[in-house]
Amino acid sequence: MAKQSTNQDLYNNPVAKLEKNLASFTGAPFVVATDCCTHAIELCLRLDKIKKLKSSCYTYLSVPMTFVKLGIKFTFTDEHWLGEYNFKGTRIWDSARLLHPMMYREGQLQCLSFGNGKPVDNKRGGAILCGSDVEYKALKQMSYDGRSQDYVEWSEQKVYNLGYHYNMPFEHAEQINKLLTKYKAKKDHLPRMHDYPDCRSIVINC
Repeated sequence: MAKQSTNQDLYNNPVAKLEKNLASFTGAPFVVATDCCTHAIELCLRLDKIKKLKSSCYTYLSVPMTFVKLGIKFTFTDEHWLGEYNFKGTRIWDSARLLHPMMYREGQLQCLSFGNGKPVDNKRGGAILCGSDVEYKALKQMSYDGRSQDYVEWSEQKVYNLGYHYNMPFEHAEQINKLLTKYKAKKDHLPRMHDYPDCRSIVINC
């Protein structure tokens, strides 16, 4: 008999608390916590089955590497951005350098970072702001090895949707929750695109 989780397991763990806190802070109906922003972006690209897009060339190198990894055709633009930017041709946003109250964009997928130098700096961690229960469940399951949302013991679950080991560890969520209680957004100090090098100058060997 499969061991089912308790309500405490599902709704009273550090990750669930962080998702709830971020939803309240950003205005997003749902939030999926991940281990990093790059994997948050990858999950969104997979969810929407993106085949081609345009991206600002001013970004971290893991972004174009993710496009190459997924076989996505992409071109760089010279877009100047402030805090966040959209992957053109998609509803996905790289919001790694932004964390403001009520920042959620309806119908969009926004990817946050809690990595080094980000607004809430935990050295590691990410999240996805999304708008529906269907998106939440799909992204959550995909981020946690395709495991059942009832948290059935993995050895008892026999059928899986394809998933990835991108879930946020409890200890990271606990620390981010603590940092979030002290966080105050600074609108006049939004990171700009020139904080990143021009990725058009790099070569990715496969």
